[in-house]
Amino acid sequence: MDDYPLDGTAALPPADIAAAWERELPGVPTSSIGVLTPLWRAAKTLAEERRRTLARLGLDAATLDLLSTLRRSGPPYTLTTRQLAAQTLVTAGAISQRVARAERDGLVVRQASTASRRAVAVVLTDAGHARVGTAVRALLEHEEALVAALDPVEREALGALLARLGTAAG
Repeated sequence: MDDYPLDGTAALPPADIAAAWERELPGVPTSSIGVLTPLWRAAKTLAEERRRTLARLGLDAATLDLLSTLRRSGPPYTLTTRQLAAQTLVTAGAISQRVARAERDGLVVRQASTASRRAVAVVLTDAGHARVGTAVRALLEHEEALVAALDPVEREALGALLARLGTAAG
C-alpha cells in the first residue's frame, strides 16, 4: 500500500499512490490510502524518534514499559508479574525476561507477593525510580516538541480520531 524508497528519494504522495492503484485496479476502493499512508509514515517516523531518544537515555522500550508501569502504579511501586503482564499487554514469559534484565541492572527486585503464595511481586528500586523519572521526563519533553506543530485543539481532535480508528480496527 505504501512506498518506502530505498534509494533516498522522497516517497510518493498518497494521492499519487491512490491514483496509481485506481489505474491498475479499477473499482478497488483507495480512499483509505489518504488516511493510512500518512498515518503509517508518521508512526514510522515517531517510532524511530522514540527509539533514538531511548538509546540516548540508555534504555530500550521494553525496560521503559516495565519501569513506567511500576512507577505509575504509585507507592509502594510494586505489582505482581500477572498485573504487569495485564497492564503491558505482553505474555508472562516476556514479563519474566523484562524483569530479569531490569533486576540484573538493579532497577527492580523480585520478592514474594502478599497476594498469594505463588505470586511474585516486582518492586521498583530507588535506582529504578530515579532512572524512569529521568527517562520519562526527557522522553515526554522531546515528544512534546514533536507535536508542537499542532495546537491544543488539533491535538485533542487528532487523539480522539486516532482512538476511534483504533477501536474500529481492533
